[in-house]
Amino acid sequence: MALRLALVWEVIGMAFDTVRTNKLRSALTVLGVVIGITSIVGMTAMIRGFDQSLRGLIQQLGPNTIIVSRFSVANFVNGDEVKELLKRPNLTISDGRAIEDQATTLKTVDVQLGGGGPGSVMQRVFYRDLRTKPIIVFGTTEKFQDGNNIPFLAGRFFNGTEVQYRKNVVVIGNTAYKLLFEPSGIDPIGKTVRVGPERFEVVGVYDKRAAGGINIGADDFVVIPYTTYQRIFGLRVVRIMRNATLMPIAIMLVPREGVSVAAAMTDIERIMRSRHGLKLDQPNDFEMVTQDQFLKLWDRISRATFFALVVISSIALMVGGIGVMAIMSITVTERTREIGVRKALGARRAEILFQFLMEAAFLTSLGGILGIAFGGAIGWAVHLLSGFPISLPWWSFAMGLGFSASVGIFFGMYPAFKASRLDPIEALRYE
Repeated sequence: MALRLALVWEVIGMAFDTVRTNKLRSALTVLGVVIGITSIVGMTAMIRGFDQSLRGLIQQLGPNTIIVSRFSVANFVNGDEVKELLKRPNLTISDGRAIEDQATTLKTVDVQLGGGGPGSVMQRVFYRDLRTKPIIVFGTTEKFQDGNNIPFLAGRFFNGTEVQYRKNVVVIGNTAYKLLFEPSGIDPIGKTVRVGPERFEVVGVYDKRAAGGINIGADDFVVIPYTTYQRIFGLRVVRIMRNATLMPIAIMLVPREGVSVAAAMTDIERIMRSRHGLKLDQPNDFEMVTQDQFLKLWDRISRATFFALVVISSIALMVGGIGVMAIMSITVTERTREIGVRKALGARRAEILFQFLMEAAFLTSLGGILGIAFGGAIGWAVHLLSGFPISLPWWSFAMGLGFSASVGIFFGMYPAFKASRLDPIEALRYE
């Protein structure tokens, strides 16, 4: 047993020496593997980071919260016709009031104006000589917080009286806080900021929204009463097509205690269909989505993205593997006499096979290690330069090493098998 183990180490040492004495050839051999593993690790880091961050954001929407909108991202993922979606009527504030008056299953009804996309309001926030980049302005009722799990850093949310009397009060997101108040250590509560043309009193500050403290622009917002939003900014109607307009209105709803989300959605659907005058055979001209649906939708997107990454990276690894096969075949031809000498001295076929397989596996594993290092470095560089979230799970390193070693063994098998089958007499005659 000890003799066989010593023989294994000797073969590994010979393989290492061969690679070391042919540095340029070895470098060219592993280049394709390095590129493939770099793409796997780098893209995995960014996709996983974005995935964790987005899931954190979705989960900050309450688990029972229902969002009613004209259409949602789910429609586009499901392949619905854009022209048909644009024929749907815009939601109105009156829709929210009707649901609040008629629904018996709901605890919270919140009308939200703005929220990104066409027709939304983007304004800079000013404090003294400091200002933010243009960020989203939300207009909501006092019940906005009931359907969200966004943590507060300081202060409170505005109340019903402030909404009713169209007060100039604002709850700022973490981006505005970090730019305007955190550097100087000033307490923002009670301070006056300017949002676009109007002055507002800061009553609350949100903490970071994104998972793990990673920000992907999710904190670039401020929230004001929807009545104040209407008074200052109005409802911006954006013309998308000749006969299609878009208004940024959504309605957020939370069921009563003990009422299921499904029962609440049935109640909402009944009221909205009645308001829109839909017949029994007509489909809904509005969309209802929940946190669970958002997560399922993102699961589909992320799985498809990861599969595409694996396919693209596999092409690069295949190219690298073909390079390994070509170089190892040349190596076998060049070392024909060496193989003949080794066989004449008693080396068995399995030992020759093992030696050449070890050379191929060592080359590609080296490429895998370099690819992991480069991929991780690229991920961190992107994160440091742009703030894009990354995640480097241990299994991505193991996957990179496993792929690279497998490529070496798979593509090195033919040259190694060819070397092991050489006739020693013919090999010794080879010039």
